[in-house]
Amino acid sequence: MKKQTAGRDRLGHLAPKFAELNDDVLFGEVWSREDKLSARDRSLAVISALFSAGLYPQLKSHIALGKEHGLTKEEVVEVITQLAFYCGWPKAWSTFPMIDEIYSEEE
Repeated sequence: MKKQTAGRDRLGHLAPKFAELNDDVLFGEVWSREDKLSARDRSLAVISALFSAGLYPQLKSHIALGKEHGLTKEEVVEVITQLAFYCGWPKAWSTFPMIDEIYSEEE
C-alpha cells in the first residue's frame, strides 16, 4: 500500500497531530494489516460505515479508494442497495451519482 499523506497535505498546517495519526496510524498501521483483512474488504467496511453516517465527502473518497482496491461498480452499487433498507433510502439516492461519477472516470 502506498504511503498516505492526505492528512499532512490537507490538515498538517491546522492539526498536525491529527494529520500524523491519520497518515501513520490509521493508514500506515491499521490499513496495512492485510494479513488480517484485505484492503478491499476494509474499503467495503469503511464505505458501509460512512454511508450509514451520511458522511458524503469522505464516502466519495473511500469509494474511489475502494475502486483502487478492486471493488467493482456493481459491488458498490449492490452494497448501497442493501444498506438503503437499513440506513435510509435518501442516502442511497445521494450516493449513486457519486458511484457513477467515480466509475465513469475511466470509461
